[in-house]
Amino acid sequence: MHSGKLFLIPAPLGDGDVLSVIPQGTLDILQKLQFFIVEELRPARRYLKKAGIKTPIEELNFFELNEHTPEKDIPALLQPVLEGNHMGLLSEAGAPAVADPGASLVALAHRRNIEVIPLVGPSSLLLALMASGLNGQSFAFAGYLPVKSRERQQRIRQLEKRSVIERQTQLFIETPYRNHALLNDLLLCCNPATHLCIAANITMPDAYIHTKTISEWKKTTVAIHKKPCIFLLQG
Repeated sequence: MHSGKLFLIPAPLGDGDVLSVIPQGTLDILQKLQFFIVEELRPARRYLKKAGIKTPIEELNFFELNEHTPEKDIPALLQPVLEGNHMGLLSEAGAPAVADPGASLVALAHRRNIEVIPLVGPSSLLLALMASGLNGQSFAFAGYLPVKSRERQQRIRQLEKRSVIERQTQLFIETPYRNHALLNDLLLCCNPATHLCIAANITMPDAYIHTKTISEWKKTTVAIHKKPCIFLLQG
């Protein structure tokens, strides 16, 4: 029996119009899938309904993969693919397997010779980089920074130094309710001439994307509490 294919399906970055951020080709493939691996069930079902999927939601097969999934349970998620079914890996927001627990599943699919097909859709990291005006020729994603302020400040200084030495844009994220704590540490630690881009609620009607020097940010009031943000730093 030939195995199915694993489709990596981007999701909207917020509750806006699905059709404005997901291409028709991706939506067409969604219509053909019966099996989905999702980060959270409720947002996945809501997305598929907004995408106009014709199969009744209760007839679809959902499997959860998130930070609570034991590693030993991941291989079983690919069983429908090994039995010949095409399957979709769906992130809660943005691109699957990027700052997302789906990466381990994709790695396992490659080891099992399952064809992996990434579909077109929004990536908050690339959209933020595009809009930042910072170096798009050399950049690195550092993921989440440490939660504790002292450790976070140390990491910020390391990233700023690396940015200067390698002339490289550094991208990182934070849990939305800690955005202001991260921003405060950035303003405290970084050189006044270092450039910082804050990209919040990308693709949404209230999107906020601005690049300023640290000295300019110190004179600016910004409301980013509980808003999904990408931070980009270039020394």
